[in-house]
Amino acid sequence: MPETRYDWTREEIFEIHNKPLLELVYEAASVHRKYHNPSEVQISSLISIKTGGCPEDCAYCPQAARYHTDVKVHKLLPLEEVKEMAEKAKAGGASRMCLGAAWREVRDNRDFDNVLKMVSTINDMDMEVCCTLGMVTEEQAKKLADAGLYAYNHNVDTSEEHYKEIITTRNYDDRLKTLENVRKANVTICSGGIIGMGESVEDRAGMLHTLSHLMPHPESVPINALVPVEGTPMENQQTASIWEMVRMIATARIVLPKSAVRLSAGRLEMSMEGQALCFMAGANSIFAGDKLLTTPNPEFNQDMEMFEILGLKPKMAFVDHQKPQVQQSVDA
Repeated sequence: MPETRYDWTREEIFEIHNKPLLELVYEAASVHRKYHNPSEVQISSLISIKTGGCPEDCAYCPQAARYHTDVKVHKLLPLEEVKEMAEKAKAGGASRMCLGAAWREVRDNRDFDNVLKMVSTINDMDMEVCCTLGMVTEEQAKKLADAGLYAYNHNVDTSEEHYKEIITTRNYDDRLKTLENVRKANVTICSGGIIGMGESVEDRAGMLHTLSHLMPHPESVPINALVPVEGTPMENQQTASIWEMVRMIATARIVLPKSAVRLSAGRLEMSMEGQALCFMAGANSIFAGDKLLTTPNPEFNQDMEMFEILGLKPKMAFVDHQKPQVQQSVDA
């Protein structure tokens, strides 16, 4: 049974990924039961607080301003609307609320001040608050931490080698620098990637290799399946199969044994049986609600039915880390 390691090689991860599927799932399930309660799955919900108009060129993203998609641009949502959405998500069983803004980077302006108020407000509701706002400086990360931020999401997306095929408006080191800034602010890290973007299995192993060498490992690792969107460069990309998702989740569970492995985008296309295999392989978090930023997602009631059938229960907030204490007023 592996303890937490920071010296995984790409070759080792590649070999784990390519084990016979049932053997791989069994090993991952064994690791999962050592470090986690297999009957608990955290339910997270995601609000797009500022949609579209992003200057980046991420090939998978319908929010990039340069692509012609059906995404309608809207400015930052008002605090009261975000609070209402968080209350609805909590009533549906969510213990973690993620706030996403289509920004390249955080700027020190009124919008950021309003995001700090959102973080503080949701933290006061006894929900874990996660933000994904693009690149942040150490000072900005500290302000988010002071407002009560629990986690910051900034995915590495893929391997360093494949990254330049997906995004040209920033580089891999920019991603890692943001994660470093967040860690310095004592905020937990949520970082994973997307499969099905034309990458090789070696690239998938490379992505997990990068995450496994972060010290400590990211507390959360989202594994997304690409959802091709018309108007983006990846609109005709063949989607990843359920077997590829199971392999990736199982490998992440073995390599990153203490991290929460989050079954994220692409879940709407999965059967309940496929999702059950993902939970068996070590996934212990899902996103629920009808939208995942701009792509469709299963509704809360569908997930509650699945939990009932599989004997799962929603995980409470702050089980793994204590609730952040607000350090200062964020009033404007």
